[in-house]
Amino acid sequence: MENNKLKAFENNIKGKRVAVIGLGVSNTPLIDYLYNLMAKVTVFDERDLEKLDEKIVEKIHSYNFDLVTGKNALHFLRGFNIIFRSPSCLPTTLQLQSEQKRGAIVTSEIEMLMNTCPCKIIGVTGSDGKTTTTTLIYEILKEGGYNCHLGGNIGKPLFTEVKDFKEDDITILELSSFQLMGMEISPDISVITNISPNHLDKHSSYEEYIEAKKNIFAFQDENGKIVLNYDNDITRDLAKEADGKVEFFSSKEKLNDGVIYDNNTIKICKDGVRRHILDTKNIHLRGVHNYENICAAIAATSDLVDVDTQIRAIKKFTGVEHRLEFVRELDGVKWYNDSIGTSPSRTIAGLNSFDEKIVLIAGGYDKNLDYEPMAKPILEKVSKLILMGKTAKKIYDAVIKEIAGTDIVFPMYKCNSLEEAVNRARKVAKEGEIVLFSPASASFDMFKNFAERGEIFKEYVNDLK
Repeated sequence: MENNKLKAFENNIKGKRVAVIGLGVSNTPLIDYLYNLMAKVTVFDERDLEKLDEKIVEKIHSYNFDLVTGKNALHFLRGFNIIFRSPSCLPTTLQLQSEQKRGAIVTSEIEMLMNTCPCKIIGVTGSDGKTTTTTLIYEILKEGGYNCHLGGNIGKPLFTEVKDFKEDDITILELSSFQLMGMEISPDISVITNISPNHLDKHSSYEEYIEAKKNIFAFQDENGKIVLNYDNDITRDLAKEADGKVEFFSSKEKLNDGVIYDNNTIKICKDGVRRHILDTKNIHLRGVHNYENICAAIAATSDLVDVDTQIRAIKKFTGVEHRLEFVRELDGVKWYNDSIGTSPSRTIAGLNSFDEKIVLIAGGYDKNLDYEPMAKPILEKVSKLILMGKTAKKIYDAVIKEIAGTDIVFPMYKCNSLEEAVNRARKVAKEGEIVLFSPASASFDMFKNFAERGEIFKEYVNDLK
């Protein structure tokens, strides 16, 4: 069936003056798309020209599009019919507001996707847990046989592919406050994992940040559905503003209706009856925060698949890459990749996600952080500590300071490379223990970024015999 909404948009944009603000991931595919629609395009980016991708700049010139760069680029934003803003260019930007008052349509790749998408949309936002919850919803629905499209803040930009979407498909989007701000359309099913102060360097206030998050359900009608965290004061109160169905999840309250984590089990509650559906010992994800994400995903998909399908997908799910990601089990030892743990607080959260004793591999680039808060959790949760990188001495010294004056003997090993650290962990880890790679440090002393570091860790682990 033809996508009439998309056809109308494409017919309308031909020959129009279109501005594309920002050459980030979401806007780059628009360049080709708008060229094929014969739009008159000007691209704006506040970075200096030499900092832009040369191939994209060459493409812009080959299309005879105008390119305006530099910190004052938006001063030349005048006279456009349609403006595609990047998520980092907020609707409150003065030049955008001026153009909008003059009559320009200000939109974004993600908003146009939602306006032209022919299938059901599920959106997930929150201060924490967005990526895991979004990905888990995607995996549950794929397990249920749906053809799914994953995008928004993760995956790939989908707007230029919406022409191929079918009515029976499902689109799942992770949505940031920057993407939601100013949006005038909401997903059919929405999830808010939690709300706490975040991105206040960009938003003018905490209230503005909360208002942006609320757009994920603000434009739903009585057929919509919003899944909310009952344990978060702000999200719990948002239920009063919902026009559609509200479903809660919780790890602290025994709800009469909703999905809860309680005493190592995930339970579905209906009219005060609680059905135990999953023992958390039988899944790869660890930590109460992840059990909350599972509850949210179950609530979001409850009208689309049966419980058995949800359970199968959750049991298979090894986690989002580099976030407490299960890698493999070898001789009774489970290996986890938490390369995104680039600070002491992230690594402490990782340690607290396991009941088993842990062999911790830590250390990396020094961002001048304080490692003393790690010492006590390490002594409580870790059986052996394997250190590498420039922060190895800081972490070692923090532990030594913590055990000073006691008779504690704590095994620590210094390694010169990640490969050496993995091999040492293989030798010292005992059956029933966890090997956790959570560096509590940046990656730049040995790797390009945390993702490359995590990939190499997984390679070494999977090569173990």
